Amino acid sequence: MLTTIPGFDRIGEENAFAVLARAGALAAQGKDVINLGIGQPDFPTPENIVEAAIKALRDGQHGYTPATGIPQLREAVAADLHRRFQAEVNPDHVLIVPGGKVTMFTAILMFGEPGAEILYPDPGFPIYRSMIEFTGATPVPIPIREENGFAFSAEETLSLITDKTRLVIVNSPANPCGGVTPKSEVDKLATGLPEHVSIMSDEIYDQMLYDGEEHATLLAYPELRDRLILLNGWSKTYAMTGWRLGYSVWPEALYDKARKLAVNAWSCVNAPAQFAALEALTGPQDAVGQMLKEFDARRKLVVDLLNDIEGVSCITPKGAFYAFPNITGTGRKAKELASDLLEGPGIATIGGPDFGTLGEGYIRLSYANSQENIREALSRMKAFLVG
Repeated sequence: MLTTIPGFDRIGEENAFAVLARAGALAAQGKDVINLGIGQPDFPTPENIVEAAIKALRDGQHGYTPATGIPQLREAVAADLHRRFQAEVNPDHVLIVPGGKVTMFTAILMFGEPGAEILYPDPGFPIYRSMIEFTGATPVPIPIREENGFAFSAEETLSLITDKTRLVIVNSPANPCGGVTPKSEVDKLATGLPEHVSIMSDEIYDQMLYDGEEHATLLAYPELRDRLILLNGWSKTYAMTGWRLGYSVWPEALYDKARKLAVNAWSCVNAPAQFAALEALTGPQDAVGQMLKEFDARRKLVVDLLNDIEGVSCITPKGAFYAFPNITGTGRKAKELASDLLEGPGIATIGGPDFGTLGEGYIRLSYANSQENIREALSRMKAFLVG
């Protein structure tokens, strides 16, 4: 009997889902668990978006759509990017996909092969490295450092590029650290990126910024457009994680290759969900602002409470909805502490090493939970660590 499939032993996982499952199992056993682990908004999808999907079903939108997405949604994506960033995007270069990971999978599969190198953030979203290793390419970590505000350094990133580098992955605002890379650094990267290197910019958190920060989209750099893959979607901004909706913008030379992968892998995205996504972009945006206002209040609360725990320090995240506290002062290993917090006081967090080798000494907390739950969780954490 076949017990191994070549290449599959190189595939990693996203431990946040394992923690989510364990937290659910403990809760089913009667344990009081507060989940600060999973990166999903705790808000319901806005009602107008839900109603758009229901209307689409009632109107008979039950069949296949084009593999690239319905034309009116691709046009709406292009219009939204122009409205927010004054970026000129051809709707024929927009691909509607079932979630953000699909764009990672597609881009890395295109550029990854034995002998190639792909740069990715560390700490960073774990699927980057997992997919790079699956293709046989060499993963090259871009250090994301606390002393740099958890932003990438353009100079350090460019220094890692060799003649084998095929793709650079960047993410700002960032998961897991909440860092936002300043425009000055993005400028340096765009100017210095060698012509033989393509870039994938993960901008899924582009509307989750605080303290007056502005998003520096890579769409704003004409010199990159013929080798830029933009990743974005609806999951975080519109509280639509379970709808599985994302989009990507591709260079003209790569678009048909991405389309062929869509045809081979998922055929098309769920039809009613695409009409919901259309309403999200073209309908009222009040809910987005309301959610962001509440995330901001939670952000300030979680930082204050973490810094009140002996042995723990936390810089203020500038984007997304994650805090990445430094726990080296506790004398504990990160994954061990994350496990003990879940099994003991019932707080689900993610150990920093699940996001890369530079994640040791940190844990990730998602503040996509109520202020009441955040207060209770960090009260339990303080009692557990300090007594």
